[in-house]
Amino acid sequence: MELGLVATLALSGVALVAGLLDGIAGGGGLLTLPALLHAGLPADLALGTNKGQSVFGSGAALLRFARAGQLAPRRSVTSFAAGFLGAAAGALVVSQVDKAALRPIVIALLFAAAFLIVLPRRTGAAAPRRPLTIAVTLALAIGFYDGFFGPGTGTLLIVGYMWLLAETPAVASANAKVVNFASNLASVLAFAATGLVVWSVSLPMAAGQFVGGTLGARIVLSRGSNVVRAVAVTVALAMVATLLVDVLRGR
Repeated sequence: MELGLVATLALSGVALVAGLLDGIAGGGGLLTLPALLHAGLPADLALGTNKGQSVFGSGAALLRFARAGQLAPRRSVTSFAAGFLGAAAGALVVSQVDKAALRPIVIALLFAAAFLIVLPRRTGAAAPRRPLTIAVTLALAIGFYDGFFGPGTGTLLIVGYMWLLAETPAVASANAKVVNFASNLASVLAFAATGLVVWSVSLPMAAGQFVGGTLGARIVLSRGSNVVRAVAVTVALAMVATLLVDVLRGR
């Protein structure tokens, strides 16, 4: 399926803004997926093409955080593997899950996540026992969730790292990119294998994603936790609103 030059350029602009959001706290899919559907792509192609472009944004943000020395190599390798395997497993069971039944649960989770993000970070908290085990378990579980459903993956990772590993929102955002990239990569490989990625649309959008993801990571590195909190709460509440509308419309 081919789109015109103007539509492709517009989608690339949307992808840049989405990459910026994703680089900070996630939520770019709230912009790119509706934009792809509005451009005329069928739902299955829109989902695949969305993953095909978003993997470049999460990859760019991950690269920027890694170059700034914000990632622990051992934890990153194991979390990446867990996120990739979790997303692949989630993709395998996606056809067996009733997503409509999951929406109320996800709405509650995202609303709780928004509340937890704005709470002051625990001060003087003892370092958790077995932090690597906790990080890998989170990566596996949320990677699996991203593989078969997906809304709020970045936000849930940030909250998990904040409250289970006592990380600041900025550090949690950096570490979340490892799992975001892994789950996106697993998903795009699955979609590409079945011919559901429109590369003539996805690759131009990827350029916007790459720029946006890099800028988002730079903002986190320069502005710190406050910007992550603000964006994460806004994204979480926007996702809650979107999912509520879907529930009310019976979709």
